[in-house]
Amino acid sequence: MVVDALNEDLRINGAVEPLPEDFDATAVIIDPVPLAVVDNGIVKEEAQIIKGKEKREIVLGRNIHTSCLEVTEPEADDEVTGDREAHMASVLARYKRALTERTKHHLGYPYNLDFDYGALTQLQHFSINNLGDPFIESNYGVHSRQFEVGVLDWFARLWELEKNEYWGYITNCGTEGNLHGILVGREVFPDGILYASRESHYSVFKAARMYRMECEKVDTLWSGEIDCDDFKAKLLSHQDKPAIINVNIGKFLHHCFSLSHPMSPLLFILLILAHPTETIAGTTVKGAVDDLDLVIKKLEEAGFSHDRFYIHCDGALFGLMMPFVKRAPKVTFKKPVGSVSVSGHKFVGCPMPCGVQITRLEYVNALARDVEYLASRDATIMGSRNGHAPIFLWYTLNRKGYRGFQKEVQKCLRNAHYFKGRLVEAGIGAMLNELSSTVVFERPHDEEFIRKWQLACKGNIAHVVVMPNITIEKLDDFLNELLEKRATWFQDGKDQPYCISSDVGEKNCLCALHK
Repeated sequence: MVVDALNEDLRINGAVEPLPEDFDATAVIIDPVPLAVVDNGIVKEEAQIIKGKEKREIVLGRNIHTSCLEVTEPEADDEVTGDREAHMASVLARYKRALTERTKHHLGYPYNLDFDYGALTQLQHFSINNLGDPFIESNYGVHSRQFEVGVLDWFARLWELEKNEYWGYITNCGTEGNLHGILVGREVFPDGILYASRESHYSVFKAARMYRMECEKVDTLWSGEIDCDDFKAKLLSHQDKPAIINVNIGKFLHHCFSLSHPMSPLLFILLILAHPTETIAGTTVKGAVDDLDLVIKKLEEAGFSHDRFYIHCDGALFGLMMPFVKRAPKVTFKKPVGSVSVSGHKFVGCPMPCGVQITRLEYVNALARDVEYLASRDATIMGSRNGHAPIFLWYTLNRKGYRGFQKEVQKCLRNAHYFKGRLVEAGIGAMLNELSSTVVFERPHDEEFIRKWQLACKGNIAHVVVMPNITIEKLDDFLNELLEKRATWFQDGKDQPYCISSDVGEKNCLCALHK
């Protein structure tokens, strides 16, 4: 379905040479398991845990230079023979088959691959660029600002910020939203210190390096959320400098939600923080949610008035799942929040990476500069921006509406609970928060299997993110293959299932020690 979202087929000059029926798509994408890389550059034959240190070496993906597609110069008679066009059509057809195969085995990353944008194919012939400020036209006339501002207004209403009080733009990805939010904080407080939990998304620490900011990594609870006691202690050590805080809202695995009855659209909140007791574990890998209200309380207890701190809320997937969450406090600009970012290519199902970044208009003025070359203003990170992304977001928001998103959330919840139940029945340690759509379980022992199903792993755990495109049938296929593999891995008794008690708690671990 993902392959057909933008084009019914891939064309070169109106024709694509089909592959033979016996073409094996897996041959395109299956390679030997890559070797683990160690610090001195020497490779080892397999990933392993260093005894005593309990530190797993990272297994890197394959070197794409081994399978890259070379760009060559056309032959003199190519226009006559058509050989080059036929060759390129064949390459694209093979690639389409490979994408179809990989889409069938996608489980570990929070991307909704269930979408259909066939109505927008008519726009693919245009180079749509929203360079510069979304609210001020530039001299380049092929843009989609009218769609972009419509999407931004929609998000601003839901985060309770008036049109004349906000500024924002459609970013190229969630990372750009973090980079921009933290940059705004740095511009507001040039000597401010960045505070972020140790399990924040890596882009937060990338921002600290890029902007050469002093950064305090705050400890986390076992759940993965920020330890507010340690946060307050670090604040007290730096009371002479303003604070710039990154607050995580269910990064990557995005937990802690339940269904609620429909509400008025203006009361729907796209990013909501769950209570500490309702989180599951880990931030980038396990989807922990920081308690925004408690973070603000600790700032106030440490003597930081609202004009001495800036809070950026890093959302991602939860942005369009949380409207259907109850018993969770709001993320709203009625609280002392400086900016909020959310991904557009995750739950929404946009076919290209993108995101939404919203901040207060008064803050962005510190970044904005008039650009004569554009006849516009710019306060973005990238300058040139994909003008197609706002159209895709606008199309989805209009097509699905709140009821459509609610149905998809319900489906994700049901399927996630089903999958977790089947894992436990099979004797596999697993954890799923009662209100969650992400299942954390024992890491498979075969890196080839991990790569086939595109699982995201950290240490002894892996996870499946149940998105609208993840069906019961796909979950059953995965589990059946996993059980077959486990019978092979553990048949001689040399290997045992990993202990995951330190990650998800003893009650959710089914290793030999905790059964």
